[in-house]
Amino acid sequence: MIGWVITKYAATAAVVVLVSEAAKRSDKLGGFVAALPLVTLLALIWLYVEKQPSEKIANHAWYTFWYVLPTLPMFLIFPALLPRLGFWLTLGACITLTVILFGLFALLIGRFGINLL
Repeated sequence: MIGWVITKYAATAAVVVLVSEAAKRSDKLGGFVAALPLVTLLALIWLYVEKQPSEKIANHAWYTFWYVLPTLPMFLIFPALLPRLGFWLTLGACITLTVILFGLFALLIGRFGINLL
């Protein structure tokens, strides 16, 4: 059991290292690799290998789609704020904005029967 958990952590950490190493070599390649849903794919694989019900796996993919949408503006705002605010303030502003956008988005699509909260 503990060996499996260590394997999961190592594989998941490898994804983060892959993205950061790719980004050091090429902005475009790093962005491309980061945009791939590697963490989600790993989570789906882990859920499947751990024999979770198909409904739980499908729900994970469904909610991931909806949770990604309000995060997208951050990727446009971050480069605009970075030269003005520096890294940490920009990161904080983007996190704050994403939380606010997520709340507003959840309220909006809740009217269509999609409950994110």
